[in-house]
Order: sequence, then structure tokens, then C-alpha cells
Amino acid sequence: MKWKKCVFSFAVIFTLIASLSLINVSAEVPFEINAKSAILMDQSTGKILYEKNIHEALPPASVTKIMTMLLAMEAIDNERIALEDEVVISEYASSMGGTQLYLEPGEIKTVEELMKGIAIRSANDASVAIGEHIAGTEEMFVQMMNDRAKELGMENTNFINSNGLPAEGHATSAYDIALMSRELLKHDGVKGWLTTWMDTVIVGRKQSQQQLVNTNRLIRFYDGATGVKTGYTTDAKHCLSASATRGNNSFIAVVMASPSSQIRFEEASKLLDYGFANYNTVDIVKKNTSVGKIPVHKGKAMEIDGVVLEDLKVLVNKGDEDKVNKEVILPKYLEAPLIKGEKIGEVIITIDGAEVNRVDIVTPEEVKKASIFNILVRMFKGFTGN
Repeated sequence: MKWKKCVFSFAVIFTLIASLSLINVSAEVPFEINAKSAILMDQSTGKILYEKNIHEALPPASVTKIMTMLLAMEAIDNERIALEDEVVISEYASSMGGTQLYLEPGEIKTVEELMKGIAIRSANDASVAIGEHIAGTEEMFVQMMNDRAKELGMENTNFINSNGLPAEGHATSAYDIALMSRELLKHDGVKGWLTTWMDTVIVGRKQSQQQLVNTNRLIRFYDGATGVKTGYTTDAKHCLSASATRGNNSFIAVVMASPSSQIRFEEASKLLDYGFANYNTVDIVKKNTSVGKIPVHKGKAMEIDGVVLEDLKVLVNKGDEDKVNKEVILPKYLEAPLIKGEKIGEVIITIDGAEVNRVDIVTPEEVKKASIFNILVRMFKGFTGN
């Protein structure tokens, strides 16, 4: 009897090992990327489609500026700063060196001019100037960067400065870069700068005109490119966060510590090509559109729409679009009062019967309880047919 139990146990263990082996084989990457770290992420859903050392903390060089631009766009959207704001360039900002606009101490530039310099030329002096304008000092702005990184779940990131110049301990990961790139691309206002190939800017006391050329050559040469940022230092080597959109599909490719500038663009293109060739995005529900009407008992409004707060999309393998099923779960009625944003149901998405996503349906507005007078008026109209 003991012998049979031993044989059975070995059989179970062997089966488990075989299963794990199959899982590992199926999870193997389909091709190699010539970089120390790389990731391909679906922009709509955040799903990871390719990974190589994606959580390894590495120096990001000027890819750092993605977070600088993100905080600037959030400050603009929250009306803490405005594109027309005049920024006095500090002596510290003008001393940055490296890739820059050659801003001079005391010179005045608008937020819009600084953002253009960051997004297109990757200007170190402009990055510090915008950070000082938002937070007061570079140190306080860097603290904001690290706080925002934590909020986004960037667990392998530590910023020391706002521009990515070499500094001990300044590091992030390919996964974390993809997260902040995805967040930045939610701001439509930044896309015009990110996709500009050439522009000009006036700088210095002599008001000389400088030509800006986008450091991200994919903007010119890759179909559908939408951003995001290059980076290079001796320690970081050649880094790139690249995004592109074709039709309904958007992807973010990150490569870190690639051996040359040419190779980083080739490898990012390879990742993006893989995404567009093999996956498709299915729209399920648009943000703030009704997924159904629900009667409201004793409310000033007799019914209310159920909405979702974000666009709901599902990424599938090409050819599997018809396998996506949407189930809307709503109550037969609701009782007033209702608070704006209150959960009232769910949308459940399945593919071949397996659940892949579930989001809340909420109220788009407040519904107050009806007064006796409201109810009597409603009853009267019901009797009279008016």
C-alpha cells in the first residue's frame, strides 16, 4: 500500500513539473531584443506583451524627463500653472550643461517654450527651470517626482534630478518607464510637442534663433509614432521609450542600455511591429457614455444613466475579436437619494467564457430625494396624461 502511495506521489510531482515546464515554454519571449532591459506594453489596457528584465533598476538618462513632463502637464491641467506663465531662468538652471537650450540667468521664457525644449530637444536647463517654476526648487520638484512615481506603482524608481544627468542612485526600470509613459500620453496637450519633428526657439540676451530637432527619430520614420523620449549617458547607454498608434491600437515600447542609438530605434520598432502584427484592441464602452437606464424610486429624477468612468477596452489576439462578450449587470431600480459617482452595477468582460475584466458602473450625477410636492405633481401629470 505504501509503495502504491509513493508511486502515485511521484506521478503527481512529475505531472506538476511537466505542467510547469509547459508554462515556462509558452511564456518564453518570441524574439531577442538587443538591450539590457525591454518591454512592450499595450497603452489602452497596460497589458505586458513582451518583457526582458523589466524590473531591473538602471540609469535612464533623459528618459527621466517623461516624469518631468507628466508633472508639468498635470500642473497645467489643474491650473496651477499656465502655458503663458513667464519663468525667470535661474543661474542653477542655466548651469546644467549637456543637451540644452543655452538659457541664460535672468532670461524669461514661457512654460510653453520650456516644454517645447524638453519634449523636442531634451533640454536639461529647461527641465530644471520648469521644475523650479512648479515646486519652487529643484529639490522639492524631485520629491514630487518620487511621490508621483510611488502613486503610479513605480517600485524600482528613485529620481535624484529632473533631467537624467548622471547621479548616484538615479535609476528606474523599463516597466516603470512604461507606466509613466502611459500616464503622460493621457494628456492630449503634450502630444503636439512629442510628435513635432522640427521647430525653432528664441533664446539668450541676443535673442538668437535655434533650430530644434526631435531626438526621437521614430517621429519621422515610424508610421503612427506618437512619442515619447530618448536618453543617453555613458552609464545608461542608449535608452528609448517609444509609442505609436495605428487605428484602434496603441503600444509603448521601452528599451534600456542598448549598445547604440541606431539599435535602440531598431529594437523599439521591432517591439512595436510585433504588437501591431499580433494584437487588436476591442472597444467595449466609451468613457461617460450610458450602458443602461435605471428607474429611481422617490427621486427628483425618475431614471438615471449608468456610466463607466474610463474607456473600457480589451486586447485580444488578432482573429479573436468575436470571442469577446460583454455582460452589463444593473439593478431593476434604485432608491433616492444617490451620490454622484456611486457604484450601481458592473460590466463584466469574458473571452471564451473566462473573465478578463470587470469595471464599476456609477451614477453620472447626484439624484436628490423627491419632495411630497414633486411626487404630487408627478401623480397629477400621470392622471392627466401631461
